Amino acid sequence: MRYLDRLQPLALLVMRLALGAVMIAHGYHKVFGGLHHHVQFVESLGLPGWSAYLSAFAEFFGGLLVLVGLFTRAAAFAIGFDLCVAIAKVHLHHGLMSANGGYELPLALAALAFGLIFYGGGAIAFDHVRAPGGGAKSK
Repeated sequence: MRYLDRLQPLALLVMRLALGAVMIAHGYHKVFGGLHHHVQFVESLGLPGWSAYLSAFAEFFGGLLVLVGLFTRAAAFAIGFDLCVAIAKVHLHHGLMSANGGYELPLALAALAFGLIFYGGGAIAFDHVRAPGGGAKSK
């Protein structure tokens, strides 16, 4: 099964593309047109209004960064934190699987973000290009 190790960069690319696409889609309407409503919603959860800006920007711009693989670990951390807060404050009381907004999707996305925090963007990412030595690992 060691031959599968050569496909790890592809697996990290697929993880980044999936997480980035979903986060961009969820953050786009908050950043461009619905930021005021998002602030009101976040305040209704008992959180400070300024945290809505962090949330919206983590989702949209963090999703963009993860998608291209630039500052992947930091962006994945911001996304993961955002998703954990969303699970705790919005989705948890609906249960895992629910038509009313269960936490199955945010949990799966948080797991992708968690993996990217620890593995990085992989060899098919701008992080790999900008890293000292081209991002090559020393063995």
